[in-house]
Formats: sequence, C-alpha cells, structure tokens
Amino acid sequence: MLRRPYGGVQTVTVAKRIVPLDRARSFITLLVVLHHSVINYTYFGNADRMRWLGFDLIVLFNDSFFMACMFFISGLFVSDSLARRGPAIFLASRAWRLGVPFLISIFVVMPIAYYPTFLRYHQPGTTDFNFFHFWWHTLTIGPWPSGSAWFLWVLLALGAIAALLWAAAPRMIEALGQIIYARRDRPMTAFVAFLIFSIMVYLPMRLIFGDSSWLEPGHYPLPIQSSRILLYAGYFFTGIGVGAVSLRTGALAEYGALAKHWTVWLALAFAFYGAILLLLYAHHNWLTDFNSPPVWWQTAYGLAFAMFSAAMTFAVPAVFLRFGRSSLWLLDAMRPSAYGIYLLHFIFLTWLQYIVYEPAFPAFVKFAIVFTSTLSMSWALTVLLRKIPIVARTI
Repeated sequence: MLRRPYGGVQTVTVAKRIVPLDRARSFITLLVVLHHSVINYTYFGNADRMRWLGFDLIVLFNDSFFMACMFFISGLFVSDSLARRGPAIFLASRAWRLGVPFLISIFVVMPIAYYPTFLRYHQPGTTDFNFFHFWWHTLTIGPWPSGSAWFLWVLLALGAIAALLWAAAPRMIEALGQIIYARRDRPMTAFVAFLIFSIMVYLPMRLIFGDSSWLEPGHYPLPIQSSRILLYAGYFFTGIGVGAVSLRTGALAEYGALAKHWTVWLALAFAFYGAILLLLYAHHNWLTDFNSPPVWWQTAYGLAFAMFSAAMTFAVPAVFLRFGRSSLWLLDAMRPSAYGIYLLHFIFLTWLQYIVYEPAFPAFVKFAIVFTSTLSMSWALTVLLRKIPIVARTI
C-alpha cells in the first residue's frame, strides 16, 4: 500500500508486520524478565543469600547488550511512522503509547513493586507500614524508582528529537538511510563501521563516568546510565537510518547478506564476550587495587563491551531473519502481550522474590519459581487488560 510521506514528495511503502523483527523484540522482552529474575540470586546483586555464579554470567551477558539492542529495534519503525503520520501526530501517538504507561508505571506499578523491598528491610514495630503512607513518602521525599520504566521516558525523548529532525531536516534522515542501504550487500563493511561507531559513542563516556553512574535529576524517576546515554541514542538513530529506506529489501532483508552471515555475528559476539570475561578475571585476580582499576583496564573493558554490543545487535535480528520461516511458538504467542509484560512484570517479580526469600531453597529453584510465575502472571494480566479497548490501543 503506497502513501505519500508527510511534507515530502517521495512515495513510501506502508509495510505489514515483519515477523522476525517482532520476534526479536519479544526475545529482548523475555531477556528482560529473565535478567530481573536471576539478578537477586547473583553475587553481583548481593540480595538473596542463595546464589549461583552462573546467574552472574547471565546478568553480565544481558546487561552488556540487550537495552542497546532494544533501542536499535525501536528505531527501525520510526521513519515509516513519521512518513505516514507526520511529526505532530507521531509525537501525540508516542506520548499516548509511551508517556501514559510511564506515568502509570511510576505512580502505580513501581510503588506496588517496591513495597516488598520496604517490608523486607524494616522490622515490625520500627516504622509505619501503611502502603499509602509509603506511597506518599516515595513521591514526595524519595527515593522514587522508575524500575524498568526508565526505558519508556528515554525512548519518548529520543522519539521527540527524531520528530524535530524530521520536521527541520527530513533529508538528513533519508541521507542516512541511503548510506546504510547502499551497504546492504557488504555486511562486513557495515559491521566494521558500526563497531567503530559503537566504540566512539560508548568508550569516552565510560572513561568519564564509569559504568555504575546514573544520571538522576533530583529524586524524580527519570534516570539513565550516564556512560550509555550516547550509546542508546546512537543505536536508536542507527535503527531509524536502517528503517528509513526499506526494511524488507535493505540491510534487514529476510534473505539478505546480513542474515546469511548470522553465524559470523554470533561467533564474534561470543569472542567479545570471552574478552569481557577475561578482563573481569584479571580484575578480580591480578589487579592490586580492586576498586580503582587502571586506565588500560577501563579502556580494554570499554572496547570489549562496545564490540560485544555491536556484534549482538547484528546477531539478534540476523538469527531471527535467517530462521524467519521456523516455528517459534513462544515468541509468536508473546508478541501481542510483550509490551504489557515489560510494563507489569516488576510487580510479580519483587513480590515473588519477597515470598521465597526466607525458605532455604537452592538458588535455581527460587529463580525457577520467580521467572515462570512472573512471566505467566504478567502475561495473563496483560491479556485481561487488553480486553479493555482503550488499553489494547495503548499496550
């Protein structure tokens, strides 16, 4: 179906859903639930007394790529949406689909989700346990956490910047798309360029801020990891460029060169992850000052992190494109509910972690209870909520 883009003369195609990219987005959502389910049982998380080192490796693997990849995937559909709707309607739609869920998350979902943490760390008789008093204290004094909803406000802000660029200089986005499109049959060239770009937007910020610093304005729930501000923005706008010309025939074509080389991207990703593990081993065993590693180590780790993130951002869509005709029933079934699962899972996650905290179950048993129950309950609640028309149009 052909439509004329807003304010332009070029004709664009309004594409139907692209199943492999839907699966990639659902896969990242599944990783988010997995990540939050295991982190309580890691030595890194230092929360539950039952821990397993293997969970630390999962958390490290996820944290080193999955949100950057999610920003890239989110950017893929922006150009088409701007072309069909125009900047004003695009922004209104983003405000409804991202802004409203974000407000509900920070005012309702997260206070409910963080209440069991408050209960765990306060003994009976030592404080006021009234939930509404806790809720008011959270909003007025803090801390006021946003949990996983931080992604929504950052995505909304980046979408607003994209709309402004489209309105002020629409040919800039088209030019970026043409540059990327021209390299659709040279995936290694595109990968090397993306690798260099990833290093440029991440390494300087990491050396300046470190990787554990969060930018938080006052006590308001608008955090973002300081070292990854440019990484997330860069991946988002790269996604916009990839989607600016054609998702079906461009770099992410189902039978394109990038998809055919899926084993190469996976191999590179695991090699870079191995470098991350080697550097962490050196940090724990060979460096004399554990809390202040030298600049060479910080630089090497930043390079390995950026390269792993780039490789996985190529690998994830490539794998799903390569096996686009295969049956992946879990991800296909999750697709309509993935957004709702992302928004709601924190409630079930924290309460389930609170419930299994005292029993001396092995770490894997606790994780299995939390993960399967969180996924199934947040999925079921999303399905029920989506029966309400206004909710279905939002999530």
